[in-house]
Amino acid sequence: MTRSIRLGVNIDHVATLRNARGASYPSPLRAALLAQEAGADGITAHLREDRRHISDADMAELKANLRIPLNFEMAATEEMQRISVATKPHAVCLVPEKRQERTTEGGLDVIKDQARLTAYIAPLRQAGARVSMFIAPDPRQIEASAAIGAAVVELHTGHYCDLHYAGKFAERDAELAALRKGAALAASLGLEVHAGHGLTYETVMPIAEIPEIAELNIGHFLIAESVFIGLGPAIAEMRRLMDAARA
Repeated sequence: MTRSIRLGVNIDHVATLRNARGASYPSPLRAALLAQEAGADGITAHLREDRRHISDADMAELKANLRIPLNFEMAATEEMQRISVATKPHAVCLVPEKRQERTTEGGLDVIKDQARLTAYIAPLRQAGARVSMFIAPDPRQIEASAAIGAAVVELHTGHYCDLHYAGKFAERDAELAALRKGAALAASLGLEVHAGHGLTYETVMPIAEIPEIAELNIGHFLIAESVFIGLGPAIAEMRRLMDAARA
């Protein structure tokens, strides 16, 4: 069945659990293969500069063994460009990265770095990757992403989720409206629209309802929920909610 919205599963935090003990388990590849069998449309993995979770070996294993697309999240550094060109993932998503942050805290500033990013993504595109910019739903950032030649924008939903759980519902609804407007603008500029960060069963449906969004990338919540119900059922429930939102 062709789905109107895809689900990409981020398996970073399987590696976080493995690295907490310096063990060889649990395996990110095993999680990715389970996600593939459970109906995930793609796998996302973020190779950070400090290698705090996913490793270079993980990326090579994922590329060699998956039947579904691999989305390589990374900072826009020379080292990551070199690794990505060698790995040849289906997609590359450029994200801001700070060593001291717990997780990605905001969107990429494409405007400030427009000239460098235009040159930076050229080898990635030549290697066959669909290049995505992870950005806030700011019209100026969306327009800059189109101008540099990106194929995709991934809209940061973290602020929307944080406002929801803080009980700031008026502000949450304003952020949701900004995400809707941003998705419409991006689509009008010929960009494919993805969204992700912080999404849970409680917050996913209003995002999945946005018609221009082609893909959601969800990781931490699914890995956390899998501790209690298993990865396959966690993915199945997220898939059900996404499809219900579109229905």
